[in-house]
This record gives sequence, C-alpha cells and structure tokens, in this order.
Amino acid sequence: MNTYHHLFSPIKVGHTTIKNRVFMPPISTNLADKGYITDELIQHYEARAKGGVGLIVTEVTTVEPTYIYLPGDMSIHDDSFIPGWKKLTDAVHQYGAKILPQLFHPAYMAFPIPGTPRLIAPSNVGPSYAKEAPRPVTIEELKVIIRQFGEAALRVKQAGGDGVEIHAAHAHGLLGGFLTPLYNKRCDEYGGDINGRLKLTLEVVEEVRSVCGPDFIIDVRISGDEYSDGGLNLDDMIYVSKQLETHGADMLHVSGGTTIKRGSAIPAAGTKPGVHAHLSQEIKKHVNIPVATVGRITEPWIADELIANGKADICMIGRANLCDPDFANKAKCGKDDDIRPCIGCLRCLNGIMFGKRVACTVNPSFELENEDTLKPAEVKKKILVIGGGPAGMEAAFVAKRKGHHVILCEQSDALGGLMKLAAVPIAKQDLSRVIKYMARRLMQAGVEVRLNCKVEKAMLQGEFADYEVIASNGAVPSIIKAFTGFKQWATADDILAGNAFPGKNIVILGGGSVGCETADYLALLVYDRYPRDRVITVLEMTKDIMVAESGPGRSLLVQRMLKKHVNLICEATVEKVEKDKIYYTKNGRTECIDDADTLIFAVGYHSDPTLKLLLEECGMTYHMIGDANHTGTIKDAIHDGYETARSI
Repeated sequence: MNTYHHLFSPIKVGHTTIKNRVFMPPISTNLADKGYITDELIQHYEARAKGGVGLIVTEVTTVEPTYIYLPGDMSIHDDSFIPGWKKLTDAVHQYGAKILPQLFHPAYMAFPIPGTPRLIAPSNVGPSYAKEAPRPVTIEELKVIIRQFGEAALRVKQAGGDGVEIHAAHAHGLLGGFLTPLYNKRCDEYGGDINGRLKLTLEVVEEVRSVCGPDFIIDVRISGDEYSDGGLNLDDMIYVSKQLETHGADMLHVSGGTTIKRGSAIPAAGTKPGVHAHLSQEIKKHVNIPVATVGRITEPWIADELIANGKADICMIGRANLCDPDFANKAKCGKDDDIRPCIGCLRCLNGIMFGKRVACTVNPSFELENEDTLKPAEVKKKILVIGGGPAGMEAAFVAKRKGHHVILCEQSDALGGLMKLAAVPIAKQDLSRVIKYMARRLMQAGVEVRLNCKVEKAMLQGEFADYEVIASNGAVPSIIKAFTGFKQWATADDILAGNAFPGKNIVILGGGSVGCETADYLALLVYDRYPRDRVITVLEMTKDIMVAESGPGRSLLVQRMLKKHVNLICEATVEKVEKDKIYYTKNGRTECIDDADTLIFAVGYHSDPTLKLLLEECGMTYHMIGDANHTGTIKDAIHDGYETARSI
C-alpha cells in the first residue's frame, strides 16, 4: 500500500519520466579503480536501484585526466571508460531506475597526488588547507575544459546513461569556484559581476545540450545560498536558476552552504530535516523545471511533506539510502519501522580523503554479502549473547539469521547498553531510533531476549553449559581515584543517565567527544549572563578538544559550546584535587579553580574483565566483542558484532 502519494508519484524531467521522486544524490564511495567502474561499484548502485529509488546521481565523475578529486572516484575522460559505464547503466536500468553521473572538474580541490601540476582555479585564491596558491586558469584552457565536459557527457549517452548532473555548488571545484565571489576575483569575461561568474557554467550546459541532444537530462547542482559572508545568497541564486533554465537545464538540484564554512554543505546530526528546503521553495517559484531539495531527509514522511507543501518537486535522499538500500521500497509499502535509521554521524565519509572505502556506522553489511544474504551455518549451534548493547544486538540478529538458536541476556530492564546514554546529548537523538530498530529486528527474527537477567556462574554451568558465548557486556567509565575527594563528583554517564545532578559551576575532566557532548548538554541553550546560568569548564590534556573527531558534527558542537560560553582549556594537566579546589598546570603555571561545585569525569572507558574471567573459569567457548573486547565507537561495536557472528 502506497502511504506517501506525493513521494511515489512519477515526475517528468526533460523528456524523461522517472517513476518516483526518491532520488539519490552523489555520495563518494572510493570504489572505483583509477577512475574505472568496478564490480563492487556496480553492486553498490544496483542495490539502491533494486531498493526502489527513481533516479541515481553518482558520485563525482571527472571529465579530464590531470586532476584527481579522490583516489577512488570515477572518471569518463576517454572512451576506455564507456564499457564500465555501460555495465553500470544496464544494472540500474533493469530495476526501472535512471542514472546520471555527476560531472566535475576538481580544480583547486584536486587530491595532491605526486606528479600533479600546480592546481588551477578561477583566481589565485585557494582553500585554507592548500599548500600553495593555485594559478588562475586561462581562457584558452577554459575552452578546452568546456569541450571536455561535452565529450564526457556524450560518452555517458553512448553508455546508456540518462543524463548528467553538472556540479556548480558549494564553492566546490571549477564551476562552483567560478560562480562564487569567494573564489572568483577575475576581471575578464569570466569574472566581475554575476553574469561573468556564471558564464562558464552556462557554456558547459550549452555544450552538453549541443552534443547530447534534447532528450538527455541536464541537472545542475547549485547552492541556493552559500551561508557565508561575501558569498552567494538566495537572490543571486534565483537569478542564476532562471538563467540555467533559459540555457538548457532540465532540473535544478538545490543544496546550500560551502566547503569553506564547515557544517553547512554536509548537514550533521541534529540538523533540522530538509535544511535547505526554504531555498528550493523560493527558487521553485521562479522556474518551470523540476527543483530538488537535499539535506537530512532521512524519513519518508519528511520527504512526502516537503513535496506536498510545495517546498520541492523532488527529494534527494542520500545517506538514508546509503544506510538502507531498500529505503524506497520499504517506504512505499508503509514499512517505516523497518527502515534502518541514518544517524547523520558522517562516518560514511571518514577516511574518504585517504582512500578508504565508504562505510556506515549502522549498516555493517556492505554489499554483496549482507545481513539479508548471509549463508546458513553448516553446523547449527546454541549461542548465548551476554549484553544487549549495539554489539550484542547485532551479533544476536546475525547469529539467528545464520540459523543458530540464540538467547540474549541483558542485566538491565532495556536493550541499548551505552547507546542509550549516547542518545541523550544534543543532536544525538537519532540513536534512540537505532535502538528501536535493532530491538524490533530481534523480535522479528525470533531471538529470545531476557531482560533483567544477569548471567551467573550457575547458569553457565547449568542451562548454558553447551552454548557458545558471545560476550558484549560493554565498558565502564574510568575514574581517577586520586581526584574523588572532591565534594561532589560524578561520571559523565551518571549525569546523562540522570543518576546524578550537577550544580552551577561545573568542571569536566576530559575534552573528548563524551566530555564535550556532556558540556553542551549541561550548558544552557542561551547564555545571557543570568545569575543562574551554569559555568562550565572543560579541562583537556591534549592541544585541542575532540582530537579523534573531524567533520561538520565536530565543528557544530564546538560552535555551540563557544556560543554558550563553555570554557575550553587545553594542554591542561590536573595535578591535585582537594575537597573544594582543583589544581591544574598550563604553560608551566599552576592554576586553581576554587569555586567549582561539581567535578565530572569524562576520561574514557575501560573493559571490565570480570565476565571474561568467569567464562574462562567455566571453560566456555566464548568471543569478546564491542567494548568488552576493545573500547571504541558505536560503529566499531556494531561492525564487531556483525563480523563475529558471521564467522560462527
């Protein structure tokens, strides 16, 4: 039964009818091999086409051989790439989906592979991480590049592709760089006013249309607003959108932000759903071609509402389709609860710049062999899973799917483990959806779950004597015993669980993710120097906070803490704690905090060896997984549970 009539109604883009309005935007995978399409890459996109999406925009596809964006990105700069693209388009088309590569010239954002010549740009302005200023590209070079875009598009058509997306958003790459005043400082025909800055993109669109004909989709990705001082704004982009339509674009993919302002172009966890929809709504009023929106559209009701309310004609749903390849089919059938929830952590992109393949925190089973295609175990076993955190829940589900008899015992009254606490801080609420999803799967799979059940020695020697054990009893927060003489102290877990309540002047030891998220959680939403405002100080030993984290999520968390006047003190070593004083050294000087009323430990976690020792004492065959084996992230826990159970 189709619950979402707007989302699953067909739409005509150019001369092509697409079966629904669930489009997948470009997400880098690093699955290509020196630009060539691999079988793994085909499987990746085929899974999303089989899962019901109407149209796929692939990741970056370069149009010339000199400048590489990412080590594992695709290319189509000569005819040798056509056979691979033909395999990919055929694989996607068999499920009724359409496919467009995102054509791109990285320019000043190219990956600095040894031997790469000096990077080019609109002007000699480059991103902050560049080692040298790029050189301005010449008009003669631009004419060649325009032709290369057209030739690349023609190869796509020859390979059976339905069209192309031209990337001109986010002050990103050559076209995005030419369009934005942030990077384009030229005074020739390709610079100056907005018409000059837009000229290159329009000429690319015209070239593609000229060589590929009227029945070939041309989609242009733009930022509806760059959200940056001195950058493009909505009024600029309404004008740009009208010009793009006039010059041959069939569709506009309206994103927002830039690669300059972290946290704007790639919405992090906690960002409001459909974050750029106000931009697509306004642009839609001024053009007669379909307009797509994008940005934290992770649930089908959100997408359907955006279309029903006139915010967009199409929803680009990226990370949700990455997390669950069957997102569209499940949504169409009204099986929303069965959609694996994307939490917006952006760990899918961690390591991409260093050549690592795409991954997902919540979905450990990419691609061919996954949770749905697991081969049954040759020998069926009795499996006891101890601990109902993310690792234990994943292990129990996978073991059951392999045909084993599985019992999961959790000593508390609810599943989730430490993930329940991780869901408490600001912007982390989607983790509660993961717990619900994983618990629901266990029920559907027929796993016997025993809550309020602590596994004792007698049980291991009795009922479970012939069981193989997967131990996932988690980790416990570390405490510095010498500092527990303070008048009121607690762990971050105590605070997040509601087992302790802090005062008004709080010192947090540890500036990792847990410490900073706790500080953000405790700080008032608005800091206005009111007498009852909390004063929060974070003491961190290293040179910076959250050194293990990167990306927009970290950036937004830091911005929130700074706005709330959280006092972040790095390179600070706590030397001594008395009942009402905390002493720390920084830059060789000893400082004293003598007005704090609460000390919070956020100094990491450690595995509890008690269960392991008990299993050894009982002579059990066992596997330690997740934090019980080695403390790490939620991604580490889920993936460990999957791989361990898959191997049994």
